[in-house]
Amino acid sequence: MSVLAAPSAPRLGTRVGAFLWSCVSSPANAAMTLALALLAGYWLPSLVDWALVRARWIGPRTVCEDAAGACWIFIRARWSQILYGAYPEAERWRVDVLFGLVLIAGALLLSRRVQYKGLIGLLLIVVAPPATAVLLLGGVDGLAYVPTTQWGGLMLTVALGGVSLAGSLPTGLVLALCRRSDLPVIRGFAVVMIEVLRGIPLVPLLFLAMSVLPLLLPPGTDLSPLMRVAVAFILFNGAAMAEVFRGGLQAIPKGQFEAARSLGLSAPRTMALVILPQAIAIVTPGLLNVAVAIVKETTVVLIIGLYDFFNEILAGLADPQWLASGRAALDTGYFFAGLVYWAVCFGLSRVSARLELATERRG
Repeated sequence: MSVLAAPSAPRLGTRVGAFLWSCVSSPANAAMTLALALLAGYWLPSLVDWALVRARWIGPRTVCEDAAGACWIFIRARWSQILYGAYPEAERWRVDVLFGLVLIAGALLLSRRVQYKGLIGLLLIVVAPPATAVLLLGGVDGLAYVPTTQWGGLMLTVALGGVSLAGSLPTGLVLALCRRSDLPVIRGFAVVMIEVLRGIPLVPLLFLAMSVLPLLLPPGTDLSPLMRVAVAFILFNGAAMAEVFRGGLQAIPKGQFEAARSLGLSAPRTMALVILPQAIAIVTPGLLNVAVAIVKETTVVLIIGLYDFFNEILAGLADPQWLASGRAALDTGYFFAGLVYWAVCFGLSRVSARLELATERRG
């Protein structure tokens, strides 16, 4: 009598084949795949017709007044503001260098052939923020000084998001470790900081940073509005990351601590060499989720007069010349902003998946 085995995934040599198999590997997956295919078949042709076929690509802005499709003329006309904001045109090569480094770093983290992704990420957190500040601010080595009040567009989104991520990671880790401290004063301070920062919405925290933070600094110290915003972002997201780290630390079995003690390791060495590497590997997806939230939170800087990528698009749409162009420019601006944010957030999710996969293979 032959025994019927459950169907298993074929030995497919390509990732595309493996993906296609995963779409129909179970009745639930097959039903979901069918539903998504029907939805795409209904919705995608209309989107392609609006975004590409009927779109207006060249010509004066007046051709968009009666456009039945997208008005990409608006994006072309506002392209420099969308990318650079008010950054001086003669110095925009520095921003191009920053964008190039970001793309190279993303390619390294996404590549399957590159090892030591954790080390690359650590270098980005430690080295990238000061290097970015020197590159964009200037004032050293012959670079012209460019105040942060002239920063804007996608450059501001990348810079603020990167600094916030690099600062909130160590802040969250320190708060999580303090919350697990045996000293009641340190533990209580960490609990109060985390709960207060998590309980305050980001917008009031930004106003506090703009009005109260200068009063806490020594006389004569004046932080730029962008630096105050960065402090607020670091504190707000550091509290969120503290809870992510705390979950990872609690997931480590107590036997790991006992084994480290039996080997004669002190408490700090146990935490640094045994516990933290495992906890960070566990919480990597959660940390990248906070990074995605940071990218989307940068839009709130408009309330203090800074224009990031999305707000530069809104500023262009508020121009009376483009208001007369009808709804085509408005829809195109929002569509382009959503497309860029989706690409950035999807890229971060892929980085998270690569880091998680690399960690599992090492384990």
